[in-house]
Amino acid sequence: MKYHQIDRSLFIKNRKKFTTAMKPNSVAVFNSNDIYPVSADSTLPFAQHRDIFYLSGVDQEESILLLFPDAPYENLKEILFLKETNDHIAVWEGEKLTKERAFEVSGIKTVIWLQDFHKTLKEIMAYSDTMYLNTNEHYRASVDTQTREDRFIKWWKANYPAHKVEKSNPILQRLRSVKEQEELDLIQNACNITEKGFRRVLNFVKPNVTEYEIEAELIHEFIRNRSKGFAYTPIIASGNNANVLHYIENNQICKGGDLILLDVAAEYANYSSDLSRTIPVSGKYTDRQKAVYNAVLRVKNDATKLLVPGTLWKEYHQEVGKLMTSELLGLGLLDKADVQNENPDWPAYKKYFMHGTSHHMGLDTHDYGLLYEPIKANMVFTVEPGIYIPAEGFGIRLEDNVVIQEAGEPLNMMKNIPIEVGEIEELMNS
Repeated sequence: MKYHQIDRSLFIKNRKKFTTAMKPNSVAVFNSNDIYPVSADSTLPFAQHRDIFYLSGVDQEESILLLFPDAPYENLKEILFLKETNDHIAVWEGEKLTKERAFEVSGIKTVIWLQDFHKTLKEIMAYSDTMYLNTNEHYRASVDTQTREDRFIKWWKANYPAHKVEKSNPILQRLRSVKEQEELDLIQNACNITEKGFRRVLNFVKPNVTEYEIEAELIHEFIRNRSKGFAYTPIIASGNNANVLHYIENNQICKGGDLILLDVAAEYANYSSDLSRTIPVSGKYTDRQKAVYNAVLRVKNDATKLLVPGTLWKEYHQEVGKLMTSELLGLGLLDKADVQNENPDWPAYKKYFMHGTSHHMGLDTHDYGLLYEPIKANMVFTVEPGIYIPAEGFGIRLEDNVVIQEAGEPLNMMKNIPIEVGEIEELMNS
């Protein structure tokens, strides 16, 4: 891996938190992701399942983590199952985890080769009453592909029908949403790498560059700073492309006088950052662009102050809607009649700001978090309002990542990334 090894104490803490929440005499199993085929002998780059990584630090395919805190024998309380490495694999694929190296990474003493998984599980099932199955219950999840975890669940249910079943996901949703300091440090590093990429772009952009050339500048800077690359598919949207919320073609010429909406960020050690900035191709905003830009910035700044412990996500978004409505009235995009006659289920401001303002962030860009529970300290959220005006040929989104504090407004992890109009114009013209 490109990233520096993470101290295994983080994963030991994470496992302790999870097992403390388990019911008596229960087992939990977590599978790595598959390597997905493209065609012929081609595959997509491996990306580890975030749950097994969160609990073990193992960043390798064909891995299984088993937790059995009430096991009758010490060596069965925590087990890593790994694909046995050999000289042939080392030559063709590179180094895989040995048992000794797996302990260094995870802090798990019992490491068993994968071919003995079913035999070991059979013994463990005889000692236990309940199995925690790890289904994907994220509110944005939409998955058609059968995962390695799905196949295991189907197999397990067929072979052990007498055991009780519990769900791992509600536990993980709560645990993963509140970050340990080590996790905050990793996210901050991802944000710092993102800053380097953005500053590079400010020095690069000029009329007639292409969106994909900007993408290339970013990926160069990210990888040279030990990131695997983009935390999510990059959006580099010039002109009216910015009014397509998930524009990812990145193949157009950036024309003088237009704006470029950049929704791009680096990952580091599987932890995400999530940045949006909107910059002028020619290095200077028009008066109208500046007015809309500053309206979005005011909403972002005021919305950030609302993210305090005890806040409910749904109520927070309602308050942000009021902030945005006021700004849209000031810009002349809405009038009082629009607001008075609005549909409560789709308020008037949604014509120009149709997406949510904030989401949890961490190991996943849209990270775990139960939205019906109050916000807590050490959660990480994005703050990303936008105004999109197809009739005027531009859209503006601004986004930072913030850490909820015990008291007061959140800590902005992207406070060093230029965002004020004057600073961006100065850097682009220096």
